[in-house]
Amino acid sequence: MLEIYQHQISPLHFLNTRVKTIFTLVFILCVSLSPSGTWPAYILFLTILTAGLILSRLSINRILLRSLISLPFILAAFPLLFTGSEPRYQLIISDQIILEISQPGAIRLLSIAIKSWMSLIAAILLSSTTRFEDMLTALRATGFPKLIVSILSLMWRYLSLLIDEARSLSRARDSRSAGQTNKGTLAWRAGVTGKMVGNLLLRSLERSERVFAAMSARGYTGEPVYRSSRPFTRRDYWILASGIILCLIILVFAMLSH
Repeated sequence: MLEIYQHQISPLHFLNTRVKTIFTLVFILCVSLSPSGTWPAYILFLTILTAGLILSRLSINRILLRSLISLPFILAAFPLLFTGSEPRYQLIISDQIILEISQPGAIRLLSIAIKSWMSLIAAILLSSTTRFEDMLTALRATGFPKLIVSILSLMWRYLSLLIDEARSLSRARDSRSAGQTNKGTLAWRAGVTGKMVGNLLLRSLERSERVFAAMSARGYTGEPVYRSSRPFTRRDYWILASGIILCLIILVFAMLSH
């Protein structure tokens, strides 16, 4: 099973799991609701993230490397540069190529990039300082629907099996295409990849049916057995309340300044 958790002796690792989980969800929600272009609010949110990174005592380079997964979200918003409203500025690349860049579109693009990156850093920080089983227990203890928690649990547990199936399909493709002359072309790769995705979907459905039958035979009732969650102390309440209030104050400041 995949494991993102990094063991470390730090205040953030020993903090109550429910406190970390709820605060991370509130933090991501406040960052997402912040209006575009509220740079002082972004700096304040980034200060909270920096404090969390320092308290976690984790490798900052490793976390920043993992945060590169946010690039697809940034690329998806890239057309905003050219489809935004007025005012527009011309970017002359050559005599034949002149691009018109929208200033509001550029602000929205940069805001989306910053907010998605900060939200991803917060999620990585939570998963790096909390075991996934403890996180599921915290979600269930805070009142999340058991169906959603069960789906997350099964998805995480069997994601490694899905990756192994994809690797076996890749090895089978390579072993059966040694003599192909057009193996390096984009069209050939796209066609083979499409067939591999379909095959992987069928294998996943078959495996899921077998897994569910085995779980039902062993008394599965629709909800996994979770660990007992650590009870809240007065210190945990104060830490959680202070963090939520701080995020809400920054969000209100962002909306008023916008």
